[in-house]
Amino acid sequence: MTFSLKQVRYFIAAAETGQVSRAAIQLNVSQSAVTTAIRQLEDLIGITLLNRTSLGVTLTRDGEQFLRRGRDIIATVEQALHLQRDGEREVAGEVRLGTTTIVTGYFLAPLLARFHYVYPDVRLVLEELSRQAAEKAVMDGRFDLALTMTQDAQQDGGLNYKLLHRSSRRLWLSANHALLAKESVTLGEVAQEPYIALTVDDAWDNALRYWEREPVKPKVVYRTDSVEAIRTMVASGLGVSILSDIIYRRWSLDGQRVETRDLQNNVPTLDVSIVTATQRKLSPAAKTFTTFIQRIVSSPQLPQ
Repeated sequence: MTFSLKQVRYFIAAAETGQVSRAAIQLNVSQSAVTTAIRQLEDLIGITLLNRTSLGVTLTRDGEQFLRRGRDIIATVEQALHLQRDGEREVAGEVRLGTTTIVTGYFLAPLLARFHYVYPDVRLVLEELSRQAAEKAVMDGRFDLALTMTQDAQQDGGLNYKLLHRSSRRLWLSANHALLAKESVTLGEVAQEPYIALTVDDAWDNALRYWEREPVKPKVVYRTDSVEAIRTMVASGLGVSILSDIIYRRWSLDGQRVETRDLQNNVPTLDVSIVTATQRKLSPAAKTFTTFIQRIVSSPQLPQ
């Protein structure tokens, strides 16, 4: 027996709302229907997806992974149905795409399989490089488009920037950190902790821009290009870091938990945008790709 789309939807609603009662209201069904569907789903796949408490539900480690897969399943099916109705699947060609490390690994990669499923005759040629180099390649015509992080970017007049996703930044800290006692923290409190700085994709340069407005500065003890290294170091209690939700995962590679807290200060979001050349028309395949990405991102099933 296989699980149903209804079971997946009910699980996603419970995971996102944190309570079966709220999920039931959102889905316009009874609480018992949600509870039964999730129990059946867990029995079918043989794993526990949710921890149940008197306060609500939280995701297990397996639940975190299945939530991402579940969102992929729902979004892919919805997109395929939409395109089948509109007769858009008969698109072929090549799309030359530039992107950056963070965008590739934590934003674009989960979307590529969906796109290939819906448009098997469109070939994506992807190259990962810096934001500046990707935008120059679009301007020069070497790429059809680029997906880059555009927060604080110097936007060139010869390029169009279409905002796709805005990701909040939060404090990452270990599961037993003293600051977890607070619902939100200030940059002043963060500055008292050992700080682990992410340096890939201009991340640290962007961070310094909001730190420069503060009378305090972070005590940087480690600098690294690796998100997974930071995740493991934070989970191990070696320090804290301020990073965006787009790269947040609750578990480190060695199975330790990473928690987050909101920041009271005005810390800018991390924005992901599609970049195209102002004076050059997109090919049908490239236009199809941009439309597909915009539809997926505008849905509530964006990968996390």
